[in-house]
Amino acid sequence: MSLSSEEIERYARHIVLRHVGGPGQQKLKNARVLLIGAGGLGAPLAQYLAAAGVGEIGMVDDDIVSLSNLQRQVLHGTADIGRLKLDSAADAIARLNPHVKVTPFALRLTAENVRDLVRGFDVVADGSDNFATRYAVADACFYEKVPLVTAAVGAFDASLTTLRPFETGPEGEPNPTYRCLFPEAPPAGTVPTCSEAGVLGALTGIVGAMMALEVMREIVGFGEGLVGRLVLFDALSMRFETLNYGWDPANPLNGTPA
Repeated sequence: MSLSSEEIERYARHIVLRHVGGPGQQKLKNARVLLIGAGGLGAPLAQYLAAAGVGEIGMVDDDIVSLSNLQRQVLHGTADIGRLKLDSAADAIARLNPHVKVTPFALRLTAENVRDLVRGFDVVADGSDNFATRYAVADACFYEKVPLVTAAVGAFDASLTTLRPFETGPEGEPNPTYRCLFPEAPPAGTVPTCSEAGVLGALTGIVGAMMALEVMREIVGFGEGLVGRLVLFDALSMRFETLNYGWDPANPLNGTPA
């Protein structure tokens, strides 16, 4: 389905961009993106993807809006306290862009249901707050051959990368998996949660917007993606660093059998 005259005006600043244009905007309209979480990262991520004209946004979350969320989860407002986050998010996205379809999944993501959830989407964006979910999503995206944009925040620090481990890199080796970057989750209790350590609200907005940018780059195909590159952001020093990482032959997904 082509862009309507109203959509052409709405997305005019994209359409005049040399690396997006009309064809790129049409790709965004045709795209299906699954967001894991409608919280600190998922809220700004959903806003920017909706504003950009992504055709369908799937969202996985089973939580309700609480007062302590509002310091950073800008998709929700005071009047939404007590509502399911997915309901609040769907209403906010509809106000922002009625051309976007929201597909809610009000459930707890598990290793048993995650492959069914990610299957059929063009890109998955994971903003979850625990390692068990991140590993489950990354493994599922590997098996279902779906690109994954994954990010994490804590206190004043953040990280972001993109995974396409079902493809090979320019040197002929497989692209790295999440398990190449983080072979094992840290022991339980060693990494404090946001409720324990806190998190800077604006930091989640910055990183959520960066996730949206990376999702758009995956859909449209412009710029240098983050496959094999990990972006680290320190909000205290306002410093970005990008680290290269590679395929580990010992990883259990696309590694070399012993």
